[in-house]
Amino acid sequence: MPNTAGPLIVALLYDGLCTFEFGIVAEVFGLPRPEMGEGWYRFASAAVEAGPLRAHGGFALQPDHGIELVDAADIVVVPGWKGAGVAVPDTLAERLRAAHERGARLVSICSGAFVLAATGLLDGGTATTHWRYAEALRALHPSIAVDDASLYRSHGRIHTSAGSAAGIDLLIAIVREDFGDAAANSVARRLVMPAHRGGGQAQFLERPVPVQRSGAVAPLLDAVRADLAHPWTVERMADACRMSLRTFARRFQEAVGMPPGEWLAGERVDAAKHLLVARQHGLDEIAAATGFGTADTMRHHFARRVGISPKAYQAQFGTGALPASRIEKAGREPRSRLSR
Repeated sequence: MPNTAGPLIVALLYDGLCTFEFGIVAEVFGLPRPEMGEGWYRFASAAVEAGPLRAHGGFALQPDHGIELVDAADIVVVPGWKGAGVAVPDTLAERLRAAHERGARLVSICSGAFVLAATGLLDGGTATTHWRYAEALRALHPSIAVDDASLYRSHGRIHTSAGSAAGIDLLIAIVREDFGDAAANSVARRLVMPAHRGGGQAQFLERPVPVQRSGAVAPLLDAVRADLAHPWTVERMADACRMSLRTFARRFQEAVGMPPGEWLAGERVDAAKHLLVARQHGLDEIAAATGFGTADTMRHHFARRVGISPKAYQAQFGTGALPASRIEKAGREPRSRLSR
């Protein structure tokens, strides 16, 4: 196993494996990344039961090791589970408890939270899972505070995530904790993913997908996007469509799926993100260019939708990436705790 200096990530395999959940763990931790230098993660899979094992989609599985590899892991990832009502083997729960006791981190994706809950290590803490499984998790483990809104949560060295894609957010957050912002951003770019979605962000999209792309409102959307610096208000948008305010609000909601004011603020925040990442303008200039008017107004709307300030967003995701030597150094420095 190459690069023996790096943390050992062990992903658990079981019959009926959730293919996507395992795939993202292998993608984030298992691909060769020579640009990261020495000390990058090692990755291996471990079967929690005897074979033959198959994954969703009919794939036959060939594990690297048996469950004993958990004893050597620095991070154990549970990529989903067979079902909310499927018992977790006592031998697996015992191994995970022992791994945690010696300092390993435990991570679950989606329904994998049921496995970590079965260890008892989440009792008295907060965990998340896919919103569809939240009630079942509460019923089975009433001593756990189940957060069915967040993308991921942490309870000491135990990390749980919501539905499948939220697992990617958690894994990138772990990379950021271990190796720093530049390394996490590099992994995210390779995945063609946003570099950061905070764990407290809602599982549901805050801005619904537009219902219609045609009709009386559609030309207005293009006009607003083309000139966000214009002092648009809901009244001016209604006038542009030659509608009364009441009719415009109803037609806009039907076409876009949200009130016009919310949509306008969201478009301005998205435009501000692009300008912040480019690092070519100050906050006052960006606020003017995106129609917020003042930096304070932009900060208010940005923090409400993104969860962090414009400056913090720029510091994390600006185009000035750290050189490889800095990434390697970051990997040896203690990192702050994941978002709670």
